[in-house]
Amino acid sequence: MFLLGYDIGSSSVKASLVDAHTGQCVARASYPETEAPIAAPRQGWAEQNPEDWWRCVKQATAQVLYDSRVASDDIVAIGISYQMHGLVVVDSEQRVLRPAIIWCDSRAVPLGEEAFKALGASYCLEHLLNSPGNFTAAKLAWVKRHEPDVYERIDKFMLPGDYIAMRLSGQVVTTASGLSEGILWDFKNQAVSQALLDYYGIDASLVAQVKPTFGMQGIVSAQAAAETGLAQGTPITYRAGDQPNNALSLNVLEPGEIASTAGTSGVVYGVLGQVNHDPLSRVNPFAHVNHTAQAPRLGVLLCINGTGILNSWARRNVADPGMTYQQINQLASTVAIGSEGVSIIPFGNGAERMLENRQPGCSLHGIDFNHHGKAHLLRAAQEGIVFSMMYGIEIMEQMGMAVSRIRAGHANMFLSPVFRQTLANVTDAPIELYDTDGSVGAARGAGIGAGVYSTPAEAFASLRQLTVVEPCPADRQVTLDAYRLWKQRLTRIEN
Repeated sequence: MFLLGYDIGSSSVKASLVDAHTGQCVARASYPETEAPIAAPRQGWAEQNPEDWWRCVKQATAQVLYDSRVASDDIVAIGISYQMHGLVVVDSEQRVLRPAIIWCDSRAVPLGEEAFKALGASYCLEHLLNSPGNFTAAKLAWVKRHEPDVYERIDKFMLPGDYIAMRLSGQVVTTASGLSEGILWDFKNQAVSQALLDYYGIDASLVAQVKPTFGMQGIVSAQAAAETGLAQGTPITYRAGDQPNNALSLNVLEPGEIASTAGTSGVVYGVLGQVNHDPLSRVNPFAHVNHTAQAPRLGVLLCINGTGILNSWARRNVADPGMTYQQINQLASTVAIGSEGVSIIPFGNGAERMLENRQPGCSLHGIDFNHHGKAHLLRAAQEGIVFSMMYGIEIMEQMGMAVSRIRAGHANMFLSPVFRQTLANVTDAPIELYDTDGSVGAARGAGIGAGVYSTPAEAFASLRQLTVVEPCPADRQVTLDAYRLWKQRLTRIEN
């Protein structure tokens, strides 16, 4: 008995086949082999062809079936993770009407701002928990305003994961979690926001039928079976956006738990056990995968642009030529906590949402030319990245989140002992590192939705923890002192 998980990203489509009994991944594949192209017809635009996602799904499926030698009728459920906030529109024959407008496309920002002003901050924040901003609803409004001929032919709009599920099943459905990430879900009324639809002039018939995140969402059609090699009738029982799914992959489901990633950009995704919002809209709350009206579970998403990209910049421009990241981490560890007074503000990769979309840039503080060297700068860079995450976590704490633990994949910045120990010390929370990824998490989610696992705890019983980094009580105060100095310097820049 096997579970199949897909992760529909903007750079590639990944598939993983998981043995439901052991929880082990028996095969995985990723297509295309090089990074998928993103079209930018104009500055600030970002589009992809949904048919390319489907082609990659078919290739990845064929590869995992071939590598595993698993019979397709032994796959009991399918789960889908996908790039968030995108827009796909189809006609009544389920034909794509225009390229998908993906998450990093900024053309709809003015329409989101218009709706926020017209509907009022109190409505948007209390009902939608956010500004319509640059999310899916605003992108659909952009199509309506600028491409009316396309809009008139739309039968349904959907998220990227909804599109792949449609290709597999022939049915167009979505989830409340998905609608919330498009800023279309009214948390007070537990329904699609009619006020937002009315403001944009969008007919409610364009919204797909809402299904539970876990549960029957459709079955593989005869046509999809012929195209993919999957068995006709295989149920699709889970879907979620990539960040909620990443949290699920790490078994982050309960209040106070945090999932984090630190690649080029950094993400802190914490679970909040109440429906709440940030009055300054510096973080993005969505319905988490296990959210219900009776037991609220919000995923509060903080994305920081200037994280791992600073570390890679430091490698190219500060470290000795040819140094590996492991050598950089070792050199950084030779300097005391707080980098002997050196601070780096890491916001050199565009405007930061948690700073209310300000762009202070990257800056260095406290350098003594007679004392500080490369090691100080390399450590200060990693500490600055951690401190920016802590700055965002404090916003989450103001919303009512009490941080209990942080989970992450054993990759990227979390490979650095300096980085992960600093994060454990400043948050006073253990850092648990795991061997997993989004497509494996989607497969486990499918097992939950299909009833293969009676509880999430059963689904994640085999999740392999690689290590735990505990906070060091002896180092906590000096780490907090370094963080306070970092915040003071950030405040001076902002003022």
